[in-house]
Amino acid sequence: MERRVVIVCCVVGFLGLLSAATGFAAEAKRIKSNQVKFPSPGECVYPRSPALVLGLTAAVFLMIAQLIINVATGCLCCYKGPHRSNSKWTLALICFVVSWFTFIIAFLLLLTGAALNEQHGEESLYMGNYYCYVVKQGVFAAASVLSLACVALGIFYYLSLTLQKSGSDTLVMSVPPSQGGIAMGQPQFPTQTAQAPVFVHEDTYMRRQLV
Repeated sequence: MERRVVIVCCVVGFLGLLSAATGFAAEAKRIKSNQVKFPSPGECVYPRSPALVLGLTAAVFLMIAQLIINVATGCLCCYKGPHRSNSKWTLALICFVVSWFTFIIAFLLLLTGAALNEQHGEESLYMGNYYCYVVKQGVFAAASVLSLACVALGIFYYLSLTLQKSGSDTLVMSVPPSQGGIAMGQPQFPTQTAQAPVFVHEDTYMRRQLV
């Protein structure tokens, strides 16, 4: 596995854990209904709570992790080749869609919970009774669980597509290039060999000249 792939997975996984941790911390620090004071009818006094900062921090960590994994993966629709009909590529595509779906829900839950947690002094009248706004239990916790699912799915489809792409490149590089259609053969005409010189004695040569 390449070093770049390991670094991307570690960074995205760490950001996902930070997002989930700050989300659970926001769930623990959110304002409860028993903490709201009623000094007078129609007035709500809320205590100070770090849930707003924790919720926004969790949303930022989740957004950065999602951006990193998608930038590292690249355009999913641009992947071409025979692996498009592979079941692993189909599973990676499903994980990609579900990852974005869980990201949107988790991001909206974190922002909504952080905003509602800071609605101080707001009250509503229902059947003659006043009610103060508080974030319901489990909003930040659900967002944290969805953040972990989003990051896990993102890492899965990133690894699937990256490993398939590297495997395809290795297969292409291992195939030797085809040779051209020019036939190399031996020449069809016989080669002429040089004959060795013949030495004749001087007397024999003189007799041949006289004859």
